[in-house]
Amino acid sequence: MDETGRPVAVVTLCEDITDRKRAEEALRQSEERYALAVRGTNDGIWDWDLVEDRVHYSARWKAILGFEEAEVGEAPGEWLDRVHPDDLGRVRAKLADHRDGRAPLFEDEHRMRHKDGSYRWVLSRGFAVRDASDRAYRMAGAQTDVTDRRAYDSLTGLPNRALFVERVGYAAARARRRSEHRFALLFIDLDGFKAVNDTLGHPAGDQVLTSVARRLEACVRPGDVVARLGGDEYAILLERMDEPGAATEVADRILDELRSSLTVSGREVTVSVSIGIAMSVTGREPVEELLRDADAAMYRAKAAGKNRYEVFDEELRLRLLARTDLETALRGAVDRGEFRVLFQPIVRLSTGRLAGFEALLRWQRADRLWSPDEFLAVVEETGLILPVGSVVLREACRQARRWQQLTGSDRPLPVSVNLSDKQFRDPALPTRIQAILGETGLPPGALRLEVSETAIIESAGTGTRALAGLRSKGLEVYVDDFGSGYSSLRYLHAFPVDGLKIDRSVTAGLDSGSEPLIRAILDAARGLGLPVIAEGVETDAQWSRMRGLQCEMGQGFRFSPPVDAETASSLLAEGAWQGRGRASGTGGQ
Repeated sequence: MDETGRPVAVVTLCEDITDRKRAEEALRQSEERYALAVRGTNDGIWDWDLVEDRVHYSARWKAILGFEEAEVGEAPGEWLDRVHPDDLGRVRAKLADHRDGRAPLFEDEHRMRHKDGSYRWVLSRGFAVRDASDRAYRMAGAQTDVTDRRAYDSLTGLPNRALFVERVGYAAARARRRSEHRFALLFIDLDGFKAVNDTLGHPAGDQVLTSVARRLEACVRPGDVVARLGGDEYAILLERMDEPGAATEVADRILDELRSSLTVSGREVTVSVSIGIAMSVTGREPVEELLRDADAAMYRAKAAGKNRYEVFDEELRLRLLARTDLETALRGAVDRGEFRVLFQPIVRLSTGRLAGFEALLRWQRADRLWSPDEFLAVVEETGLILPVGSVVLREACRQARRWQQLTGSDRPLPVSVNLSDKQFRDPALPTRIQAILGETGLPPGALRLEVSETAIIESAGTGTRALAGLRSKGLEVYVDDFGSGYSSLRYLHAFPVDGLKIDRSVTAGLDSGSEPLIRAILDAARGLGLPVIAEGVETDAQWSRMRGLQCEMGQGFRFSPPVDAETASSLLAEGAWQGRGRASGTGGQ
C-alpha cells in the first residue's frame, strides 16, 4: 500500500497510463505542428526509408509536378526517373555523397519533368539520419519550385532564353498538330547600345533595357511572348501568324514605338533596333534553327543600315548554309595544314632597296588560293584567329631566320606580322611570341608587329600597357592602317610604338585630296622620330609622290605582289632592285 492506502501496483499502472497519455498528447501535438508546417509551406516534403527503399512524397511534392495524390507511388524512381537526363548523374552523385558521409547535406537545383511534359526547376535539400555505426537509414528533406527564379530575367522581368525556347517548343508542337497554326519569331537587337553604357553608365543602360522591354510588350497581343535573351537582345514569339505580313506589321509597330525618345536619368535618349523575322512553315523546324534564322535576318538588317527589319528568306538560307560550310572547312584547315604564308616586299622609296617583308595569310582550299577578304572575318568570329595567327607568326619567324642564315647578316631584314584585335588583347600573346622566337632562333628585333589604330585606342590604358610590354621584349610595334580609322594624330605621342603604316585607302586617295592628310601624318611622325611605311603603292606616280613627300618606305603592287618564300628569297638575293611589279595598276594585297 502507498501512503494513501492504494495498492502500489494500481498507483504504478495509473502513472504509466498518465505518462502514456502525455506522450500521446505530445506526439499528437508534434504531428499537428508537422502537418500545419507542411500545409503552411510551399515546399514539397519527401521522406526516404533507405532500408526499405521507399519514399513518402507529400501532396505538395506531387502537386509541384502536376500530379494528384494517388498518381505517385513510393518508389525512388517516382523522383529520380523524372529528373532531366542532363541533371540525373549530378543528383545521384550528391545523394550518394551525403548518404555515405562525404557531404554534410544533400542540396541541388535540377529540372523535373512535369505531368504536361515540360520541365520545372526545383531546389531539393535533405539530411540523413544515422544509426550507432554511422550508417544512414533514413533521409528526409524538402523540394521547392524555383522555376520562376530560373526562368525570368531579373532586370526586366521578361522570360529568359530557356523559358522562351520552351514556349517556342510548345508553339511548334501545336503547329505540328494543326497545319493552319503558324507562328513567327522576331529577333531584336538594340543599335549602338554600347555607347549608352559608355557615356551614361551601366545604371542608365539598365533603365534603357527595362524601358525597351515595356515598349516591346505594348506592341504585341495577349498570348504572344516577349523575352530577353541576354545583353541587349530580345526575342518575340508571335502566335497565330497566317502570313509574313502579320509579323512585319508587329515589326513596324516596334519601330514606330521606339522612335520617341526615352528619359533616362533626366536625359533624353534615343534608341533604335534591328529586327530579324523567321516564320515557321511546318512546325517541324528545330527551335534553335528558327532562332538562328531570325538572328541571321537581324544581322542583315544591321548591315543594311539598322533601325529596320528583314525577313529570313531562301536567299539568306543559302548564304547561311554557305557560311556554315565555310566555318566547318576552316575548323579543319589548321589541322590539315591548309594555311599558307606569302611575303610582300617593303621597299625604301628613296633607293628602291629591300627593307623587309610583310607576312600575309592565304588559305589553300582545293585548287584555289583564298585571300583574307574571303574568310578572315569568319576566322575572327569563330575564335580561330588565335591558332591561325600562331601559324602566321611561326612561319614568318622561321622564314626570317632562314633569310638571316642565307645572307649571313647580324641584322636580318625585319618581317612584319599583322595582329588582329583579338590577338592583341590576348594576355598570353607575349609568352606565345617568346616561345616562337626561342623555337625558331630569330632575334626579337627582326619581328615587327602591326596593330591597328582602332585596337589600340579602343583598348584604352590596357592597349598602351600591352604595347609597352611587347616592346620590352625587344619587338618592334607599328600602328597599322593609320588614317583609315580614328586618325587621331594627337594620340600618337601617347602610343609606345616604333613606327606607322599609312593605310592603302589613304595612299590611293593621292589623286583625290588625301595629300594634306599624308603630309600631316608624315610631319607628326617625323616630330616623334617614327618611320612611316605607305601601303598600297600601286603606280609609278604614287611612288614618285610619296618619295617627294619624304615617306621612308612603301609596299604595293608597284614593287611586287605577295610571293611565296622561295620567290622572296630570290628578291633578297638581288639586294638593290627597282621592283618586279607592274608599272601601273590596282592589285590588292
